[in-house]
Amino acid sequence: MIRKRIPLFKAVSGAGDIRSVSNVVKSGCNWATGPNITKFEGMLARYTEHDYAVTLNSGTSALHAALLAHEIGKDDEVIVPSFTFIATANAPLMVGARPVFADIERDAFGIDPEKVQDLITPKTRAIIPVHVGGQACKIRALYEIAEDHNLIMIEDCAEAIGAKVGGGAPAGCFGNSAIFSFCGPKVISTGEGGAIVSNNKSFVDRVRLIRSHGRVDHADYFSTCYIPEYTMLGYNWRMSNITAALGITQLEKIETLIKRRINRANLMTELIHRANLNIVTPAPAEGNRHTYQMYMVMIPRHKRDLLMYELDRLGVTSKIYFSPAHLTKHFRKIIPNPGNLEVTENVARMVLSLPMYPDLTNGEIHYIVNRISRFMEYG
Repeated sequence: MIRKRIPLFKAVSGAGDIRSVSNVVKSGCNWATGPNITKFEGMLARYTEHDYAVTLNSGTSALHAALLAHEIGKDDEVIVPSFTFIATANAPLMVGARPVFADIERDAFGIDPEKVQDLITPKTRAIIPVHVGGQACKIRALYEIAEDHNLIMIEDCAEAIGAKVGGGAPAGCFGNSAIFSFCGPKVISTGEGGAIVSNNKSFVDRVRLIRSHGRVDHADYFSTCYIPEYTMLGYNWRMSNITAALGITQLEKIETLIKRRINRANLMTELIHRANLNIVTPAPAEGNRHTYQMYMVMIPRHKRDLLMYELDRLGVTSKIYFSPAHLTKHFRKIIPNPGNLEVTENVARMVLSLPMYPDLTNGEIHYIVNRISRFMEYG
């Protein structure tokens, strides 16, 4: 019997993480800016197979900065999914552009390429595909559409660092730029944090200005006597040196963390299938690597919410990711007629994220599936 509550997610930390952060804190300086930021950016660029990476204080800031750096603004349209964390849909609004919601496909919960063509207008400037929960969306087809229509593509890889598309290409390699998030439940976590990656130096230079008050930095701001120049409107979106220290040690073990997630997810899937439950489990497309940042199942809609509350009563945390953005009070005011999003709405009524993290034990997985099995039989 599991007596301790099973959380939805749990970050993996070790002595290296503690030592890395502690060293910065003990230094008494370089808490804000410092060498760990540059090192983490270099590691991240190499890992994601890009020339450049720029760290920021969150994935949301990364989305906002990417749109600004791509010079997307007033009267532009940006195609986004509604089945996503609301930051994706909000980002165009932050720069004065209009989000246009595209329906999703049921395989990976990403934008359906077949639905995009009809949404493109002379005002369309960009598309933001989202790789949901660690699984790459149909990004190759979306890339071709963006190329054919000369659209900017910003890949939202907030949940998909380490995910791979058939052939081994990392998620994030297809767009003009890509963003990542390192908040609590991600594959690697720095508590809060984000990044943008790109191969375009002029774009990256603009992002660096945007994240730090439009300031041109030729040396460390706090430890040199040079007088900086401010060249444009910018924001305070920097990642701290303390946060980057944690990012370094987390990224050093990312492949181990992903392998453990895949192992845990495979066991969960095997047990669910063995129990013959009426549940659709995540299934990566042929050749893709799913990192299982979330373990999202689909359950008949008349049972989903009841199961979630029953699991909560039994000490198992589950959560609905995502409630469609277009159905929120916020977006109903802004876009009252978002178009046909039938698949998005149907999927959103059935999805449920179960606990998934590298240290989830065999016993905990058996307990979760057993409780689900009992509910599906008698609930």
